[in-house]
Amino acid sequence: MRIASLLLALSLLHCGAPHAAEAASGAVERVSTRGVSVPIFTVWNKDALATVVLYSGGPGGYGKLGEDDWPGSPNFLIRSARRFAAHPLNVVLVGRASDVRELDGNMRTGDDHDLDNQAIFRAVKAHSGAPIWLVGTSMGTISATAAAIRDGGRQVAGIVLTSSITSYRIAGAVPSQDLERIRVPVLVLHHERDACKSCTPWEAKNIADKLKNAPIKKTVLVNGGGNPTGDPCGAMHYHGYIGMENEVVDLISTWVLAPSG
Repeated sequence: MRIASLLLALSLLHCGAPHAAEAASGAVERVSTRGVSVPIFTVWNKDALATVVLYSGGPGGYGKLGEDDWPGSPNFLIRSARRFAAHPLNVVLVGRASDVRELDGNMRTGDDHDLDNQAIFRAVKAHSGAPIWLVGTSMGTISATAAAIRDGGRQVAGIVLTSSITSYRIAGAVPSQDLERIRVPVLVLHHERDACKSCTPWEAKNIADKLKNAPIKKTVLVNGGGNPTGDPCGAMHYHGYIGMENEVVDLISTWVLAPSG
């Protein structure tokens, strides 16, 4: 499904885009798991209808807190966390476990990461009964996919995959995982101009074909933003939805709250 910038903007206006979330405040919490701990940055919303658990790309994590006490990673999901918090959502940014320096594909699909994820989900559920949605970007899509497969729908209500890793050269690439085991709604979102060779748009369009048991699945290709800089696989390029972060976050949030095919 191709959505031009103008149509996307009109759709969001019709749905009612949220106000900026300057008032949102978050805090670092530590989740105990397998003898270590995983830091998560959380924003709890008393009116939350869902919780989004955000998995960043690259080595994972959310970076150091800045002077404003917010995570400073330039990753698309992390730098857009305030926008997610402008919706009726709890927002959880996943850090790296204390015994992990960086998360590669093998680790993201491994047993330790699964134990960490399950501990995070239990901690989230202890704070809020809102359904848990996993949102991953780039390498984070490996984590979100693997977590949904292993969870089997027990704690995870659905997933959103943005800028999915599609290249089989990378361990854990989304199409290489057992997608038939996913039995929750899935949104696959990709930028048409994503020039990262590990995340090609045409391969992302094929992910939904393997989601044979997902009750709802949708593929959306966006085309907007501008002024990309740096590595085509980096956060400040089309791979990271540069220049259209708010529109993409609003699209994701709206779909999470009312998924449709």
